[in-house]
Amino acid sequence: MASDALKPPARIGVVGLGLMGVPMARNLLKAGFTLAVFDANAQAVRDFCAGQPEVLAPASLRELAASCAAVITMLPNGVIVREVVLDGQDNLAAGLAKGAVVIDMSSSSPVGTRDLGVRLAERAVALIDAPVSGGVKRAIDGSLAIMAGGDGGVIDRCEALLSSMGQQVFRTGGLGTGHAMKALNNYVSAAGFAAAAEAVLAGARFGLDPATVVSVLNASTGRNNSTENKFPQHVLTRKFAAGFSLGLMVKDLRTAVEVARATGMPAPMAETTLEQWARSEELLGPQADHTMMARYIEHLAGSTIADGEVGKS
Repeated sequence: MASDALKPPARIGVVGLGLMGVPMARNLLKAGFTLAVFDANAQAVRDFCAGQPEVLAPASLRELAASCAAVITMLPNGVIVREVVLDGQDNLAAGLAKGAVVIDMSSSSPVGTRDLGVRLAERAVALIDAPVSGGVKRAIDGSLAIMAGGDGGVIDRCEALLSSMGQQVFRTGGLGTGHAMKALNNYVSAAGFAAAAEAVLAGARFGLDPATVVSVLNASTGRNNSTENKFPQHVLTRKFAAGFSLGLMVKDLRTAVEVARATGMPAPMAETTLEQWARSEELLGPQADHTMMARYIEHLAGSTIADGEVGKS
């Protein structure tokens, strides 16, 4: 580990106390780091700080940055990240000391990440992109998969910090590759979910029990994360509460297509997957849980998974 490594009890800033940011910040506390937190929602800050007098709640991003050796952003998209880090009237860059590190754990555009890295480097501030996969459940237990892009020496400095939130830290390459990897992962996940939804509904319409379809898939080569987790927990139960929105999934799919286009590569499956998910977002709204994409497949078919045999003579 680097001699200037960020180790407990170093103070870390966390900007973004949403469904993922809160449990990730709590795991930093458990690891012994001290925290300063910020969110546009003042109530979210009050809720997080309740009963934890050691957690600082600075009044501005600049003040937070000035008190921290590193700042994590966990925000909805890269546009907001850039506003918070650099372009807003109140921003982190105004308070960051030379040698500080910004760790963008949001799902941002890799192209925008590289540009932001150049701008921060002009101020002698380092940037790494370290998006995560695993959802709220794994954010809570600290077992996230983290995809870290950027200078290897900077990632070395952040190793203990990242490991307190994730079980695996994958070094993906240069700046922006973490965000590219996250988008590509979510593309494969989204394609697998859509395929499973079509298969389960087709099976139900043909007379198969949906739970049996899912069980057979999970014992066979069709198994994927959606069939193992999302269908048993959220689709078959009709709970639709995985904690990740349709809008965010569509945003990540657009980023995945952007990555493919940036290389000049045709990606017809990615284009089709994006089109179907974007249509489901139009029907159900961006705030709907992404597992409700199954409802879009049902809408196209005119029946639900729970309907069982449809039109069987």
